[in-house]
Amino acid sequence: MKITAQFALWSSLAFAMLCLGVGFNGLSQVEAMADAVERSDARGYAYFWLFLGAIAVGCAVISWWIVQRENAKPPDEQT
Repeated sequence: MKITAQFALWSSLAFAMLCLGVGFNGLSQVEAMADAVERSDARGYAYFWLFLGAIAVGCAVISWWIVQRENAKPPDEQT
């Protein structure tokens, strides 16, 4: 299955927003937990979602770079 770089850009951005939102929301709710073990587990879960968001942002940047490179080519060089 092939997807375009434009689709990869927008889907990566949407996924990044979702992951970063879950991660930051999780980090903001951690301090309200009473149990230290649950707080540690919740912090690790939130950091995992932030990591996924960072990977998605990286994929979006790479897709943006590909789109810009394709748009910069003259029409006779595009395949």
